[in-house]
Amino acid sequence: MFSKNKINEPSPSLDAASPAGVGAAPTAPKSSEYKSNPPKTKPPASILSADLHVTGNMKTTGDIQVEGTVEGDIRAHLLTIGESATIKGEVVADDVIVNGRIVGRVRGLKVRLTSTARVEGDIIHKTIAIESGAHFEGSVQRQDDPLNSGSKPKGAIPTTPPPVAG
Repeated sequence: MFSKNKINEPSPSLDAASPAGVGAAPTAPKSSEYKSNPPKTKPPASILSADLHVTGNMKTTGDIQVEGTVEGDIRAHLLTIGESATIKGEVVADDVIVNGRIVGRVRGLKVRLTSTARVEGDIIHKTIAIESGAHFEGSVQRQDDPLNSGSKPKGAIPTTPPPVAG
């Protein structure tokens, strides 16, 4: 009844030649009737070249690769800081890969400091990886939702000690 090598080929006995209702299986709709939308392609990362100096904040739902200098905050989906890059401001992204220098706070679901990274500031993350050779000066704090810049979470340690009665 069925043959392996003709599994995807239409059977001539089930086409219009066979009388309807005499043991004929209902015909499936033709593939031309189904018009599925093509998969949405992700746009390539925006690249800020090494000779570019940006003053101001940047925000995107896409990816950014920074090779130059940015003085301001950056918010993105995936942020890659190149080896020659310097960021002076807060960085917020789902994924942060640091190969260069950041002076400021880093907030990300996944934060990765490579061996060439230099970070001066606090890191708030869900997961973190720090390669051997990376320079980091600041504090590290794990949060389930590090992208939410609301108030301090419960149990957060205050940055200044309470006044001592004397």
